[in-house]
Formats: sequence, structure tokens, C-alpha cells
Amino acid sequence: MATCFVSKGCFVFKPKDSKKRKISVTADSFIKGKAVSENDRLRFSTYVSLWQQMKEETESLQENLNEKIFDNLLSFIKKSNIQLHSKQNDWSYRMRCSEIPAAAVVLGVNVPDHEMTFQNLSDLLKQSLTPHVVCLQGKECTTVKHVLQKVLINLMGGTVNDEEEDEEGVHHSVHFSQRKMHCSMASLAGWYSATTQKSTSNSPSKKRKSPSLGQEQSPPIVIIFKDLESFLPKVLQDFIVISSNYIQQLPLVLVFGIATSPITLHRMLPHAVSSLLCIELFQSLSCTDHLTTVIDKLVLTTKFPFKLNGKVLQVLISIFLYHDFSVRNFVKGLQLSLLEHFYSHPLSLLCCTPDEANARVQNLTHDDCELIRQVPSFMGYVDHQDSEKQVKLLTNDQYLKDDVQKLLTDLHIYHQNYFPILKCLHVSTSSLPKYPLGKQIRELYITCLERNIWETEEYSSAFQLLGMMAKDELVCLLQKCMEVLKSFKQQTAITEAMQKLEEFLTNFQKLDDVAAVAEVKENEDQKTSPRKSLQEKTDLYQLQKTLMEMKKSRRSKKLSRFEVLRKEVLEFLDKLVRQYLLPPETQPLHEVVYFSAASTIRRHLNAAPRTALQTALSNPYYYLQNDVLRSEGGSITNTAPDICIVYKLHLECGRLINLYDWLQAFVTVVSAAEEKDPDKMSNGQVDEVLHARFIRAVSELEFLGFIKPTKQKTDHVARLTWGGL
Repeated sequence: MATCFVSKGCFVFKPKDSKKRKISVTADSFIKGKAVSENDRLRFSTYVSLWQQMKEETESLQENLNEKIFDNLLSFIKKSNIQLHSKQNDWSYRMRCSEIPAAAVVLGVNVPDHEMTFQNLSDLLKQSLTPHVVCLQGKECTTVKHVLQKVLINLMGGTVNDEEEDEEGVHHSVHFSQRKMHCSMASLAGWYSATTQKSTSNSPSKKRKSPSLGQEQSPPIVIIFKDLESFLPKVLQDFIVISSNYIQQLPLVLVFGIATSPITLHRMLPHAVSSLLCIELFQSLSCTDHLTTVIDKLVLTTKFPFKLNGKVLQVLISIFLYHDFSVRNFVKGLQLSLLEHFYSHPLSLLCCTPDEANARVQNLTHDDCELIRQVPSFMGYVDHQDSEKQVKLLTNDQYLKDDVQKLLTDLHIYHQNYFPILKCLHVSTSSLPKYPLGKQIRELYITCLERNIWETEEYSSAFQLLGMMAKDELVCLLQKCMEVLKSFKQQTAITEAMQKLEEFLTNFQKLDDVAAVAEVKENEDQKTSPRKSLQEKTDLYQLQKTLMEMKKSRRSKKLSRFEVLRKEVLEFLDKLVRQYLLPPETQPLHEVVYFSAASTIRRHLNAAPRTALQTALSNPYYYLQNDVLRSEGGSITNTAPDICIVYKLHLECGRLINLYDWLQAFVTVVSAAEEKDPDKMSNGQVDEVLHARFIRAVSELEFLGFIKPTKQKTDHVARLTWGGL
């Protein structure tokens, strides 16, 4: 039998409707199993409500962070448009007539977040300034013609969205635009002139002397280049040169989204082209600062009862720092953690506000009470109680419910005291040399979650450095701690800490009043000091006596008033840390609100493609969950998909695989599944259907990178991987 060549084709079939499909979690998909209890539905509704609150908080935070840069961009675009309509023969008007206003927006390397930022900017421009906004991506604009097509389609079509429009719709819009007028900048100028004249004729007002009114009737055309680094320099240069010839007819404003550095724009554009632009630089907030704000609002707060374990938080931060710098993906990881917590933990229905938790505890069933008794932290809590209370907790459900209510309230109070003291400790140590406890509060928080912070060497080093602080530095530190605690003063413990800090500040102020008196006294003591006597006495015996007195006085030197007060301040801070920064594992029922499955989050977010492929090919039951596909050890299941059979057969071969032998082995396995005798083949030929199935499976295996064709032997393929799972 002649061998067949392995197919090398790769075909892409686009669906008719390529609109983005949002995968939503429903109650049916959230709850598995036939028996669905009321607690299960309550868990799902709690998850939905809690995530909605966190999502709204994130969106509000995003708006506040982008507010400044968006306001500056709007002001820049408005000013550029006003200059176009200005009739004064001034310098700005002459510059505006010869240059295109361009905003270089440096957003940072968190590229996945740029899409949301530009979408918000586009919506804001359309709502407040101009309906003519076009967003372009480098992968869609490989030529100047494509750039003009995208601009014309988005402006003249009005309803066309390149990300959500199907392929037929795009072609129809392009055909419609080109049929009506040529795809050129002159066509855009004619369309804009007709549009502005039409809006002017439809306007009821006859007087248009107001600059703002004229600006509304001739709104600017804003073209946003989302990813400047992805555009071909030649395409960008040609488009800018063409646009500069129509700047007096079209109020164009260009916005360049830059991920790296502003110098990228000058590297892509030579001086002859960059001189046609009037560039203004806009800098957004760094992604690390953005992450710090998100963690402060979503994690380091008692507003949301859900909390992350130290290992889970470390996984999310590691993915952020070493993969994409995307705050958006960090929030998605937080959502996944929330979903996994409510999905996998039956007692997560108590992860809610204290009032709701108290009401739900009283509605717990006997089975729910048994689940509580099996929680590790609660078992440790029971072990530390007296024998009488232990019996009640293990046998009396109502007594258990009352005690659980108290424990959940204590857990809430624990968090109310935890975060203020944590922020105070961060404020106190974040400015120390070499940052022994970390520069960012997230580093300190992870350390506090995993162990007793006061038992670490870094903590001792930090307090040694604090013990060498000057008076001004220490007073400034106490004032910062006071500002942190003011937002948490509803707690009794926090109020007492604030009063103690105020007392320390008052004592430091009193030191200034007694400084003059102390200085006079010190001068008097110096007159009779051993050092003064040392200068007067010359006798050897007296000299030896004086030196001994000096050595003794140095050993028994008394601390000054400031040193005593500084020591008291540090002892008070250390007391607060030891009292309120205990790890969550020390709190009973912390499993109710803390999510600790770090391996699950790592597996979902930090995927290992090779491991997943080998698992799917060697054990298809892992993903398909079909009992027919179960196999023991390394045996080959004849009911498995063709590619799985071919994969397992290729594991038994060496570096070179004979295609004919491989085919015969495949036919033998498949024929056993179909209850056919492989020896009874007509004329010794393999069935065409089985042959085609084998070629397809081998082609898929080649596409995945497990094999490749080889020139050593024409009827062989080379194996590229070794070993399996």
C-alpha cells in the first residue's frame, strides 16, 4: 500500500455570527446535582449580589482614576477645535492651519486594560463632544487603504462596529461606501461638509456667532490609534501626510495609544512627518499604583466579607507582575476566586454582612450544623473549651448556632481592627531604608496573612530603624497614623489607639518647652563633669580615677526624655501589632470567608498547555466525563476519539514512526470497537473511512506539534516529544 502524505493544511471557519458571546453563570450551572436545596440557591444569590457590588466599586474606581486624564484630553480636543473656527490671524491659528492636533497618551504596558480605557474614552467623547469617533487597531490597518476604509465605514456607516460585525456585514458596508463614493480623504471631506451643512440647515437658531455653538455644529473627527506600536510606520506616515492636506477642511484630531515610551512616536515618524503634528503628551496612572488602589478598595476593607488567603493573593499578584500587568485580569481572577469559594464551600452562605449571617445561622439545618462541626478551625476552637461546653457544641444544635453567631461577629470585629493597624504599620515602615517590610502594602499584607509578623527578622530590623528616628520624623509618622485611623474611628479599639497617639503627640510638643531648661541644666552639669575635671587635674592617681568615673557614667547613662518617649511609642505600636495582626488561621470559622484553593486558581489562570494536551489525549475521560472512556493504567480504550488512539500508539514508537505500521495498529484497535475482524479486509486494503480517519488524526497530531514529516524516510514521521503523563 502506498503511503499518504500527512496533511499540512490549516483551515479557519468563521461563524456566521461572530458577535462576542458572554458566558454567564446561572443557577443551574452553578449548582450541580439533582437535589437542590434552598441553601444552594441562597449561596448563588449571595455570590451574584456580592460580585455586583464589587463590580460597581471597580467601575467607580476606574472612572475616578481616568477622570483626570480624560478631562485633559477633552480640554485639548475642545481647544484644538476652537482654534480651527477662530478667525484671528494669530500664531495659534496659523499653527492650527498647518498642523494636526495629536494627543500621545502613554498608558503603560498593561495592554489588556487599554481596550477598556479607549472604550470609555470613546463613549465619553460621543456623549459630550462629538459623534465622530473612530478606533483603529494595527492588525486591521496594514495599508493606508484599510485605514481609510475603517475610518469611512465607522463615520459614514454610523452603526458599524468592527469588533461585533460579522464578515458579511463588513463586506456589505465597504461595498456600500465605495459604491456611493471613492474611498479617499476627499470623500470624507465631502461627506463631512454635507453633514455639517445639513445640521446647520436643520438648526432652529439663525444666529451662530457663539464659538461654542459653532463648535457643536462642526464637531471634530477624533481618530484613536489604540496600539501605536502595532501599526506599520509607513502606513502611519502616509496617512498623516494625506490628512495634513485636508486639515483646513476636516477638523481632525489624532489620539495615539502608547504602551512603552513617548519616544516610540518619534522613532516611527521622521521629522518631515512629525512636523505635521502638534503633539501633546498625556500620562496615565501606572498600573502598579492602579493595582494598589484596587487592592485597597476590594481586599483591604470590611465592606466586602469575602477575603483571599495569602497564597491565593500571591498567585494573583504574581500573574500580574510576571505576565500582563493587567488590573482587569486581576479583577477577573478575584471574580474567579469568589465564584470558586461559593461553588465549593457549602458554608459560604454565611459569607455576608453580620446581620444577614446572624439570620441565616438560625435557619441552618442539622446537616449544616454537622458541616460546621467538621470545619478544622472550629474543631480547634472546641478543643480549647471546657468539657461541658464541648458536649453542648457537639450535641446541641441551638447552642451551636448561638455560639456560631458570636464567632462570626468576632470575626467581623477582627477585620475591623486588622486593616487599620495593618495600614498604620505600613505607613510606619514603608519609608525605611531598604524597605524591610516591603514598599507596597500588599507585600506586608501577604506576610501578615501567612505568619506572625513580629516573629520575622524583617520586623525586628524595621523596629531597630524606627528606634533611631529623629523627633521630627517620629512626629510625622504619628500624624500619618492618626490620619489612617480617623477613617476607622467607629471601633472602640481604634478610638483608644487614637487617644493614645494624641497623648504621644502632646508629649512631644511639651519636649520643646522644656528644651531650654534642660539645656541650661546641662551646661551647669558640664562645669562639674568628669571631663571638666580631666582638664583641671594632672595627677596620675586623679587621672585614673576620673577615667574610671567617665567609663562608669557611660555604662549607666540615663535615657533622655525624648528617647524614653520614643521607646514608649514603639512599644505601643508593637503591642497593637501583636494584638490585632494575628493571622486569619487563628480565628474560628475563618474558612467561611477566606478562599484558600491557590492551586485551583493557578490551574485556571496560569495554564500549562502541554500538560493539558497530554492529559486530554492520554485520558479523555478527564474532560469528556464519559464512563465509556474510563481506562486503567496505560491501556488503550478502543472507544476513545481517534486522535487519542493515535496518540497512545505513537507513545509506543521510537524516534521515527512507520506510517503503515501505525495505520495497521490503529485499524486493529478501532475494528475491535466496531466488532470487526481486521484480518478480513477486502484484497488486503484498509477501509477508506478508517484510512481517512487515521489521516485526519495524524494531521491533528502534527498540528499540535507531536510529530513532523522527515526526509530520512519517505514513509516515516519523526516524533518530537518524549514521555507522557
